[in-house]
Amino acid sequence: MNGFGSNTVDAITQEVAQNSEKVISWFYQSIKIENVVNEPFVRMYFNNQYGVRIVEGCNGVSVIILFISFVVAFSGSLKNTLLFIFGGTLLIYILNVLRIALLVVLMYHFPEMKHLLHGVLFPAIIYGSVFLLWIIWVNKFSKYAK
Repeated sequence: MNGFGSNTVDAITQEVAQNSEKVISWFYQSIKIENVVNEPFVRMYFNNQYGVRIVEGCNGVSVIILFISFVVAFSGSLKNTLLFIFGGTLLIYILNVLRIALLVVLMYHFPEMKHLLHGVLFPAIIYGSVFLLWIIWVNKFSKYAK
């Protein structure tokens, strides 16, 4: 469910799915997303094969909230805090869209690697990126920077 008591795809997840589809379409012709009534996810087909479903947990919102919470907790000047939050949020969103696009293609070509790709490698990349942003924030822009 999308948190609002219905079995529909929320707008952010839909947007992430559409952007991921667009990125894949730059390199491959055979990509399609599909919403099915009463399913809280977007189906993605690659080379006419149902490959993945994009659920609310894939949209990156929880990662962005985690990022923003840390930056606010170790805030700097209002201007720096707002600019870093905006830039970091944009970067996380873009990385997440690229992550999904790459996952779709790699999982098609290497289905036996699904757990490694989806469960280990790509979470490490997205959370590792957020961690690096936090390190930059604390060391360069927050009130705690030396």
